[in-house]
Amino acid sequence: MKEDYLSPIDKIIDSALEEDLGPGDITTAALVDPFMKGKARALAREEIILAGIEVFSRVFSRLDPEIIVECKYHDGDVVSRGEDICIVKGSMRGILSGERTALNFLQRLSGIATLTRRYVEKTDSSKVRVLDTRKTTPGLRILEKYAVRKGGGFNHRFGLFDGILVKDNHIAAAGSISKALAKIKAGVPHTLRIEVEVEDIEGVKEAMEAGADAILLDNMSVKEMREAVSIAGGRVLLEASGGITLESIEEISKIGIDLISVGAITRSARSVDISLELI
Repeated sequence: MKEDYLSPIDKIIDSALEEDLGPGDITTAALVDPFMKGKARALAREEIILAGIEVFSRVFSRLDPEIIVECKYHDGDVVSRGEDICIVKGSMRGILSGERTALNFLQRLSGIATLTRRYVEKTDSSKVRVLDTRKTTPGLRILEKYAVRKGGGFNHRFGLFDGILVKDNHIAAAGSISKALAKIKAGVPHTLRIEVEVEDIEGVKEAMEAGADAILLDNMSVKEMREAVSIAGGRVLLEASGGITLESIEEISKIGIDLISVGAITRSARSVDISLELI
């Protein structure tokens, strides 16, 4: 994870620790001597694609800078069931107090990476990119999109500030696809690519005539998407979106689509099973 990510990530971690610890871990404080040292292992209880090990480690360092996390795997690695991911050494109070917060991050991010990898493996990844969406947990987008990349996927927009995507409500507000694109082209730099969401073949034709750089095919059937590929003829990028599943993505990836966005890889990913055990 790049250094410029660390400041916002530390804010996320500190907020999570404050939520869990409040004024202090009363159970651990009552049971554990403040000078007691300990050691624990993070154990994968199922096969996973690892993501978030640095966040996991920084949870403990935010509590006690002297806690050491020795990693056996790196983000993006496959970790088999029963394998140790890392060893945590240092203050027993710090280990026990940080356990749940650290695991919450690691389980959630590894869950996203693991599900993303399943989608990517269903496609011919040399010809099509699997993208995430903005359907992320509020406040955790930077981490969840990082996990998507570690699973082999790619990021769509990080927010409304870094890309133009004209959606159905924008079109309704403007009056038509043509009117929306004309207004945008008149008001934004020429260097920005303009993508427009369409729901049918007529929308594809109108978007191309209006000069769209990319077209998002929203909830179209495979038959309609094939027709859109034929009409586009490689002149614009085509993105499939809406209701993409593990069962449908393989067929969609073979029809000439450039991009497939899957909200489920962040919205519906389950946290994987990882435990922290004293040793």
